Amino acid sequence: MSAGVDAFLEMLAAERGAAANTLAAYRRDLDGAEELVGDLSHATRDQIVDLAGAWADLAPSTVARKSSALRQFFGFAVDENWREDDLSNALPRPGARRSLPKTLSHKEIENLFHRAELEAESGKPTAVRQLLLLELLYGSGLRASELVSLPISAVPRDAPLLTVMGKGGQARMVPVSGRTQDVLGQWLDLRDAKSQYLFPSRNKHLSRVRLFQILKELAIRADIAPEKISPHVLRHAFATHLLEGGTDLRVLQTLLGHADISTTQIYTHVDAARLVALVNTRHPLARNRTTD
Repeated sequence: MSAGVDAFLEMLAAERGAAANTLAAYRRDLDGAEELVGDLSHATRDQIVDLAGAWADLAPSTVARKSSALRQFFGFAVDENWREDDLSNALPRPGARRSLPKTLSHKEIENLFHRAELEAESGKPTAVRQLLLLELLYGSGLRASELVSLPISAVPRDAPLLTVMGKGGQARMVPVSGRTQDVLGQWLDLRDAKSQYLFPSRNKHLSRVRLFQILKELAIRADIAPEKISPHVLRHAFATHLLEGGTDLRVLQTLLGHADISTTQIYTHVDAARLVALVNTRHPLARNRTTD
């Protein structure tokens, strides 16, 4: 990795508070570009134009992500006076449509919770923990990394709110439902009281990999295809179902911890897609009309 890329990543961490996963993603994309053109601080316009050919077999969304990383790097290089020319306009600009996020139906969510609640009735710590993880993913819309790393200090005492540290080190208050508080109380009586984390593990706190495994194993027992389930899918379901219920987009932005409302607006497309599907299946002229 060149000194220029190293300095750029340091800036992202120091000035923008970029998370470790974000920095790793930028590092991979910038390292990959430098393997093709050499030090980006000294790359020529022709070399950057040729990246389009080198990336020809990649998905449009991947090309868009790589171009975005380089665009930000070149802007930084100009600001630092390493370059006089900004090569951003030489980068490929794929016309990729942003895919709609995967989500779950209300029935699938109901089945998932029904199974988790039945298992939690045993009082086993792993089963109670599983139910609380599910409650916080779907009931509060937490990201996987936010959830597993929750410190015990974030647990509400007088108010039904969690203090969550989101992307870029931005803190936000997340509401916790009454039912979630009940499960939380059960879990607090069972967890390792010595740990500073809400979900302790031998390796400090529960890992994101283990969280994925817990959800997929639960999905199988709830007769749901495991490939349909992930922490992020539950977060999407939280947002989609709130929007269906009439939640204001600005409120949803706050709950999800999105810095830009344009990120939240993807859920308006999800809702629109649902309405189109309803017209196509329920309208009197629909070919494949279904009934309730």
